[in-house]
Amino acid sequence: MSLPMVEPADGLPDSITIYEVGARDGLQNEKSVVPTAVKAEFIRRMIDAGLDTIETTSFVPPSWIPQLADATELVDSLGQEARRPTRPVLVPNERGLDNALAAGVKSIAVFGSATETFAGKNLNRSVEESLDMFAPVVKRAKDDDLWVRGYVSMCFGDPWEGPVPIEQVVDVCARLMELGCDQLSIGDTIGVGTPGHVARLLDALGDSGIGIDRIGVHFHDTYGQALSNTLVALQHGVRVVDASTGGLGGCPYAKSATGNLATEDLVWMCRGLGIETGVDLDKLVATSVWMADQLGRPSPSRVVRALGTA
Repeated sequence: MSLPMVEPADGLPDSITIYEVGARDGLQNEKSVVPTAVKAEFIRRMIDAGLDTIETTSFVPPSWIPQLADATELVDSLGQEARRPTRPVLVPNERGLDNALAAGVKSIAVFGSATETFAGKNLNRSVEESLDMFAPVVKRAKDDDLWVRGYVSMCFGDPWEGPVPIEQVVDVCARLMELGCDQLSIGDTIGVGTPGHVARLLDALGDSGIGIDRIGVHFHDTYGQALSNTLVALQHGVRVVDASTGGLGGCPYAKSATGNLATEDLVWMCRGLGIETGVDLDKLVATSVWMADQLGRPSPSRVVRALGTA
């Protein structure tokens, strides 16, 4: 493909890591349960397109998220591909960790909240109680030489509590990282963040002692701000960006949370800026078109819509 033209900009990295969340964060929000074989094929196609870091599933109770009740079956169907260090799974508690370890995974993620209301709705616990719950999970995972990521959601706004003070977000992030997480993902769960807000939060996290090399960003595109927020994050030194192939996803516990930043849209922007992602965009678009057919609806990704019908 000859477009977009490559016009690098100052202050940006030569390459980034895309942390792909479509198979987990994307499919968990589907109204119907996607067959395990379709999920496995989706992941294989993403791997073939050049995506390396792929969050495959979540070991949560089936009553919480029925769409991901097949976590063990999915890992088994993928075999060693699902047991690489770059194939993390989400675990909410020690029981989830037990199941993940039994499945043979090599990396996990825990999912916290910057606000009390969402912590209650998502984990049925207060923020303090959720951190207490994560402590033994992270310790055991690290003792078993697993890589651990810590998510913090509602970092830019909460549908029940409104604006979330930056110092409140930083406090939760710092406490989660103190448990021993290797990487922090700050989440704009309902997509209300704007570039200046992103810059202020990243600066505050840096001031708290969390290195920018340990931070990833997770933006939802509810208000069309995901790419602009990502660009600011890259200018601030972030090198890990969460994205979802085809723009799939949302949050089952926050109805105002629409789709994630589409991986294709991110790759298009990076290609134009001369930033290497390792992704074959044509293959990824074809993957999203295929997945959209499985789900029975078009992809919300602008790039998929532009290239998938070209």
